Amino acid sequence: MSSSTPGTNEPEPTDGLKAFGAALKSFRKRAGYTQEALAPEIGYSTHFVASIEQGRRFPPPRFVDQAEAALDAFGTLRLVANQLSRQRGLASWFRQWAQLEQEAITLYTYECRLIPGLLQTPAYAERLFANQVPVMSDEQIAANMAARAERQKLLMERPNTAYSFILEEHLFLRNMGGAAITREAIDHILKLAERRNIELQVMPVARESHAGLGGPIRLLETPDNRWFAYSEGQESGQLISDPKVVSMLQMRYARMRSQARSFEDSVSLLERMRGA
Repeated sequence: MSSSTPGTNEPEPTDGLKAFGAALKSFRKRAGYTQEALAPEIGYSTHFVASIEQGRRFPPPRFVDQAEAALDAFGTLRLVANQLSRQRGLASWFRQWAQLEQEAITLYTYECRLIPGLLQTPAYAERLFANQVPVMSDEQIAANMAARAERQKLLMERPNTAYSFILEEHLFLRNMGGAAITREAIDHILKLAERRNIELQVMPVARESHAGLGGPIRLLETPDNRWFAYSEGQESGQLISDPKVVSMLQMRYARMRSQARSFEDSVSLLERMRGA
């Protein structure tokens, strides 16, 4: 069973993640590094290195490459990392995108179906998972909740990443989970919108047309300034690297930013919707 460690939002370590963490720790000590000394050498925080060694984080590809080079690990870290093909709580088709998210310097999200996972409250997410068809087991719900909480750490731990969210107004009018859960979700999103690196816009429900009617859009920029997109259906997802397709989606997103309410108007609307 995958669950959260008492008193934290971190998922229980899996055998594969623990194996990678143990290998990293072994090579780190062999090379004479402390966690504090290794962190700046490979471009990550001490907390991040500690979480990897404890098996509580999936190591991003760049982390593996940097650690491999710094510790002269004979390819062992890459070999162990390649075995980490399964992350509980994340759909198989989403895992590659989730890995890219961990290091993105820019992340754009347009959503017309549900409040995006990065912005969901625990109550909203739990109600969403509880309403899944076929019905999820308690173990599956716990695994999904833990994975979602882990992903949401990106918003707090990557203050230099530029986040943009365009959300359809009807996501809040639906009252998914009931009025109380929706009000809590609005409060949570408004709190996140106070952060300087998070931009929020609401697409008016009354708008006749806009550039995103083809469906949700996710875009991200990597540290080496490569752009990727992601498209997801009911039971499938596709990572898009074709520059022409990514460019087309960037143009659509840019147009939507001019068609949606401004940040100030969006915040004002949500405050009215929650009854402020």
